[in-house]
Amino acid sequence: MELSQRITRKQAVKEPFPISILSLTVGAFAIGMTEFVIMGLLPNVAEDLHVSISAAGQLITMYALGVAIGAPILTVLTHRIPQKKLLCLLMVLFIIGNGISVIAPSYAVLMGARIITALTHGTFFGVGAVIASNLVRPDKRAGAVSIMMAGLTIANIIGVPLGTFIGQHMGWRSSFGAIAIMGVLALIGILIFIPKLRQEKPASIVQQISALIKPKLMLYLLIGALGNAGLFAVFTYITPLLVQVAGFAEHSVTWILVLFGIGVTIGNIVGGKLADWKLMPSILGLYFAICVLLTIFTFTIHHPIAAVLTIFLWGAASFAVFPGLQIRVMSLAKAAPALASTSSHSAGNLGNAAGAFIGGWVITHLAITALPWVGALLVGVALALGLTCYISERKHTAV
Repeated sequence: MELSQRITRKQAVKEPFPISILSLTVGAFAIGMTEFVIMGLLPNVAEDLHVSISAAGQLITMYALGVAIGAPILTVLTHRIPQKKLLCLLMVLFIIGNGISVIAPSYAVLMGARIITALTHGTFFGVGAVIASNLVRPDKRAGAVSIMMAGLTIANIIGVPLGTFIGQHMGWRSSFGAIAIMGVLALIGILIFIPKLRQEKPASIVQQISALIKPKLMLYLLIGALGNAGLFAVFTYITPLLVQVAGFAEHSVTWILVLFGIGVTIGNIVGGKLADWKLMPSILGLYFAICVLLTIFTFTIHHPIAAVLTIFLWGAASFAVFPGLQIRVMSLAKAAPALASTSSHSAGNLGNAAGAFIGGWVITHLAITALPWVGALLVGVALALGLTCYISERKHTAV
């Protein structure tokens, strides 16, 4: 009897991630492509639709706002739909949005298509994180979320360069056609591999909003937004930093960004494992590491090899935080985990926008070389808030 229990425990430890999570990874990959590929195609889109580059840039801004504002609203409105069916509906909407982008006759129509796909973005990751965490044992939840999120990071390494190449050689519309095909593959994977999970009676809209506006949960959303602001205050302007300060040629920046993307992917997976091991200590430790790395970057940016190494480690640490933070936010809103998870992505996108704005202000009023330490300060505030929460929780538990 004792031997059989040992064997069962051993099998449980070695239990692999279900293949169904990979269908979520494919969906995340497609969404990552549609979010970021437009950045490399702005001149092509502007020329074809007869608008300025700055107007074309609003396609990126409105997408981010669609994720930040629209996704939680869509999650609340669809809370009674079974999760698997909701994922399928979101992927259908995603395919339609990208299909409209392929044939968009005007800038206004393309903008509408981008907003449609943005609505699917946050809700897909919110619901997908809940499903991924329910497909594995409780001690593997953050790892499962990180596997799904890996689709987003891999999209930056492979999908965006590939989509940009297709768009530049076959027309920008072809890129969105390729993304729509990826969406179809993700939809097929979800239909085949995602099981119908037993769901508790859905909470009412009032109960969901009540669960979301708890002070502690809102504080963790603020922590996530500050962390992202620190990341994007620097990353938004990484090309001028590398060219003007580090002295790299423009064509070298692409390869440095690929290396950053590899660091991001590795960090995402490692961060999931760390969070499954020790959730809050890993989140706080990673924020501390990011502060240190950004402070070091203030000095290494003047030395090309050291700058590249710092960028790799910074990318890994920055994205290693996300799986654990996602699980923490979901655990604080037991009545509405999907809404909390979606709101985490919304807060992150608001942080992205705030970081880009702060970075622009720093370049105008201080200097471009001040970006890394300003980023470190923003992440430092996130760390201080997280540490305060953790100490308070420990004291409360002790009592």
